[in-house]
Amino acid sequence: MPTAKRRNPYYQGPVSDHFDGTHFFNPGGIEPLGFRDLMRWQFGGGRDRWPKSVPSPFVETKPDLRVGGDDLRVTMIGHATLLVQVAGLNILTDPVWSDRASPLAFAGPKRVVPPGIAFEDLPPIDLVLVSHNHYDHLDVATLRRLQAKHRPQVVTPLGNDTIIRRAVPDMQVTAMDWGDQIPFAGIGINAEPAHHWSARGTRDRRMALWAAFVLSTSAGRIYHVGDTGFHGGANYRTAQQKYGEFRLAILPFGAYEPRWFMRGQHQNPKEAVMGMRLANAAHVAGHHFGTFQLTDEAIDAPVKALQAAMSEHNVAPDRFRPLRAGEVFNVPPA
Repeated sequence: MPTAKRRNPYYQGPVSDHFDGTHFFNPGGIEPLGFRDLMRWQFGGGRDRWPKSVPSPFVETKPDLRVGGDDLRVTMIGHATLLVQVAGLNILTDPVWSDRASPLAFAGPKRVVPPGIAFEDLPPIDLVLVSHNHYDHLDVATLRRLQAKHRPQVVTPLGNDTIIRRAVPDMQVTAMDWGDQIPFAGIGINAEPAHHWSARGTRDRRMALWAAFVLSTSAGRIYHVGDTGFHGGANYRTAQQKYGEFRLAILPFGAYEPRWFMRGQHQNPKEAVMGMRLANAAHVAGHHFGTFQLTDEAIDAPVKALQAAMSEHNVAPDRFRPLRAGEVFNVPPA
């Protein structure tokens, strides 16, 4: 458990089973590796070269304004950014329209596939879920654009609200701890554990919380996981015990090599399929692949490994959909 005690610039609150007064942590989990291991990975070779640009097999989508009744529709924008349309609401997850997942406009992981929905073609956005503060998930430039045009409600784990408010002072932001529940426009939002970490720089590691979200809607439950290590399946088992089943899980399955470095923060395709089964999810929208090169594997490796994992675990291909930019998934009833 962390012992260093310096001031947390994002959050001050009581000690808990996942907060020591300064740092958040994964109970019984794997702490992120340090600078020496990072250098070992970065200079150890083995990184596959991605193309500079890749066309999506799906055309840029212009979504309907609203989806109601029992319908549930998911449109992939790119990486961890998806448009979820359900119960008359338009929800964005971890919105990033920037060209780079980086604090710098001229360096860092660059987008190789254009967004599947042009920003100007978005329907009115009601709710934004931000799972944690890494730059491929919390992009303040995109949040500023969303605030200027849509003025959505933002929901995020503890500490990330401070980061967002500093960048977008008039944004409506609600911060949640693991286990919290809030209502929003006829749905319930729960924050649940994920096995990950956080940082925006070199001195704020694990000073803002990370989380998964459960949306309880009239069309069924949705389990959104922005980033997670598998953690022996513990968080998936807990979610199943608490909620029973999910019509849809939104699960990451890319950015996982090398395993010795990534296993505590990013699950691989086989683990994602195992998580689907443990959580009792009828369908999965797969994300976190093929947009920004964050790790070593080839751009097409996650989908190939996913196909093998689904075959191994007897999961029909139409149940776990690796969504490409612009692809629309009309989720069948559970």
